[in-house]
Amino acid sequence: MFPESSAGYSYEECKATADWLLAQAPVRPLLGIVCGSGLGGLAEMLKEPLVIKYSDIPSFPQSTVHGHAGQLVFGTLKGTPCVCMQGRFHLYEGYPIQKTTMPIRVFKLMGVETVILTNAAGGLNPDFTVGDIMVIKDHINIPGFAGNNPLVGANDERFGERFPCMSDAYDRGLQQLAHAVAAELDYSSFMHEGVYSVLGGPSFETIAECRMLRSLGADAVGMSTVHEVIVARHCGMRVLALSLITNQAVMDYDSEKKANHQEVLQTGKLRAQQMEKLVSTMVSRMQLSNNQL
Repeated sequence: MFPESSAGYSYEECKATADWLLAQAPVRPLLGIVCGSGLGGLAEMLKEPLVIKYSDIPSFPQSTVHGHAGQLVFGTLKGTPCVCMQGRFHLYEGYPIQKTTMPIRVFKLMGVETVILTNAAGGLNPDFTVGDIMVIKDHINIPGFAGNNPLVGANDERFGERFPCMSDAYDRGLQQLAHAVAAELDYSSFMHEGVYSVLGGPSFETIAECRMLRSLGADAVGMSTVHEVIVARHCGMRVLALSLITNQAVMDYDSEKKANHQEVLQTGKLRAQQMEKLVSTMVSRMQLSNNQL
């Protein structure tokens, strides 16, 4: 869990992977999108797509989770050059945390300036219901409390500074844009903002753990995203992250409900079109109002 070297994700290896991808890609991407469980349809919105399987990419990890296609898709979204991950990597798959976040560093070295991350999450906030979308405003990094942080080890200044700030990890301008677009699309009834907590997985949370996380101020819980956000901010990229609430966390010992991955995938399918419409409309506005894209 705590590797002794940077083998497999050093600057030189990430640069070699980025250069290999750029040699294949039809565009130099400015926007990166990471698709969560059941949300891979975002990548299918790209125009003139080029699909590259993770297994064909030098030094790239492999996705092992059902609902994650395991491929990069290059193309344009609303005229913006983009690269999309259909499938991400998690601690519970057995990779070192630095390896799970390697693609984010590759994104940076390809020219990506802004990343949009999506995930499936369990709802802890009693005001949330299954199918709601939460704009992440902050996070609680539980594995980080034990020292399992993607920035552990020697720092390479070519990626970023030793001690990056995380109080502004989630771009406030992009959060405001998400809410503005949601209002225009009449999505406000199922749009929220809140705090996301990450756990290691793959087991779902116990009732006591859910109660603890809620008492700490978490609104949703999952097994991804936070480590990618830390690396993206370390590399100087802007971040927007969205959680699709795919199940309600069990908080009552008398409840008969049980969290399961099939429910996660089913909810992803039900809300996928609206998530895609939200993201694509945001990208079209970012193109007009943000000189960085």
